[in-house]
Amino acid sequence: MAKSKTTAFFCKECGNEFSKWMGQCPSCHAWNSIDEAPVIKAPKGVSSPISGGSIPIKLSEVDINKEDRYSSGFNELDRVLGGGIVAGSMVLVGGDPGIGKSTILLQVCANIAKDKKILYISGEESPKQIKLRADRIGNIPDNFMLLCETNLGIIDNAIRTAAPDLVVIDSIQTMYSENSDSAPGSVSQVRESTNSLMQIAKGLGVTVFIVGHVTKEGTVAGPRVLEHMVDTVLYFEGERSESYRIIRAVKNRFGATNEIGVFEMCREGLKEVLNPSEYMISGRPEGEAGSVVVCLMEGTRPILVEIQALVCHTNFGMPRRTAAGADYNRMNLLMAVLEKKAGLQLSGCDAYLNIAGGLKVSEPALDLGMVLAIVSSFRNIPVSGKTIVFGEVGLTGEVRSVSQVKQRVAEAIKLGFEECILPQECLKYFAKEDKIKLRGIKTISDLLER
Repeated sequence: MAKSKTTAFFCKECGNEFSKWMGQCPSCHAWNSIDEAPVIKAPKGVSSPISGGSIPIKLSEVDINKEDRYSSGFNELDRVLGGGIVAGSMVLVGGDPGIGKSTILLQVCANIAKDKKILYISGEESPKQIKLRADRIGNIPDNFMLLCETNLGIIDNAIRTAAPDLVVIDSIQTMYSENSDSAPGSVSQVRESTNSLMQIAKGLGVTVFIVGHVTKEGTVAGPRVLEHMVDTVLYFEGERSESYRIIRAVKNRFGATNEIGVFEMCREGLKEVLNPSEYMISGRPEGEAGSVVVCLMEGTRPILVEIQALVCHTNFGMPRRTAAGADYNRMNLLMAVLEKKAGLQLSGCDAYLNIAGGLKVSEPALDLGMVLAIVSSFRNIPVSGKTIVFGEVGLTGEVRSVSQVKQRVAEAIKLGFEECILPQECLKYFAKEDKIKLRGIKTISDLLER
C-alpha cells in the first residue's frame, strides 16, 4: 500500500503546496520561500460550515440590515473600512513595530464597548501591560473583557462562552493550534489559526480583528494566503519618529481599496486628522524655487501635497538621482522628457525629489507637479505659493487628463489657492469658475512658457 504523506512543502508568499522542496516557487517566482510543514487532515465525517447551514438559498432571500455595520468611533477608520465595521468580518491590521496597531484597536474597543461586548485576546503582553496602555488612552467601559492566551482551543471555548460582538487577536503569529506540530508563526500554524478564527467569525457572526507582524519588505509575515482568507487588509504607514500615521486599505470586500485615514500619535493615543491637506502643506517655504503644491486623489478624498525638488550640477561623472515618496523610475522618465522635448540639459545634474509629509504617492496626476518642481529648481525661478497643479505627462511631452477634476479644484478653492494649472482637456468640465483662475495646457512647452 502507498505510504501516506505526513509532511508537505508550502510557499510562504503565495501559499501553494508542493510535493518537494525547490529553491524558487513556480507560482510567484519567489526565492527561498518554500518551507516544510506537516499535513493537517480533518477527521472523517467532520464538517465545519462557514455559515449556519449547507442548504443552497436564493440570493434574493438574503436579508441585509442596517445593524450589520456599525461605527468604530473614528470617522477616518470608518471611511477606510467602507462605512464602518461589518458584523462577522475578519480584518487584518499590519504595520511596523511600535507604529500604533495595538493602540488604535484598543481605542476602537473602548469606543464601541458601551454598546458592544468586547473580547481582547493578547499573546504578546500581560494583563498589567494592557491595563497601563488602557489607563493612558482613557476610560475603558466594564463591558471590556481581556484574555492573555495563545492556545486556539482555549480561545475557541472562551469566544463561544463569552459570545462577544468583537474579538481582537494580538497577534496571529503568536497563536498555535494543537492540530499542527510546527512552531507558532510558521506557515501551517498561521494558516490553521486563521482558518479556525474564520470559522468562528462566519459561523457565529463575530467581528475579528487580527494583528499581523510585517517583514522588512513591509508585507505581513507568513503565507500570502493569509491575506486571501480575510475580508479586509489594513496597513499602517508612517515613520515612528514622526507623529502622523496613515491607514491604507489594500483589500476590502465591503468598500473601496484606495481609501486612506490620517491619524496623529499623541500621548493619549491616536487622534483623527480631519483636514489632512492643511497638514500636508503647512510650513511650506514662501518664494523658494523647487516647491510646488499638487492635488492628489486618495480614494474619494482630495489631498494637497507639496513636492520639493533640488537640481544642481554634479561634481562627479555619474549624476545622482533620489526620490523620497515618489517613483524613482518615473522621475528619471520625466527628466528624460524634459531634456528631449524642452531642451533642458539635465543629464549632468544631480536631482533630488521629496514629497513633504512622508506620504508615498503613485498617482499619475503627480507628473505635472514633478516636472514643474524640477524646472523651477533648475532655473532657480520660484512658483507662486497660490498656484496648484495636477496632470499626467506622456513620453511625447503631452499633458493628459486625469479623473475627478472637480473635486481637486474644489479642494484648492477651499484652501485659498488662486490659480490652478491643469490639462487642457479638463477645462470642458467647467463652464465658468470665478473663485480660481484655471489655466489649461497641452504640452510641457506650454507650461514652461507660462
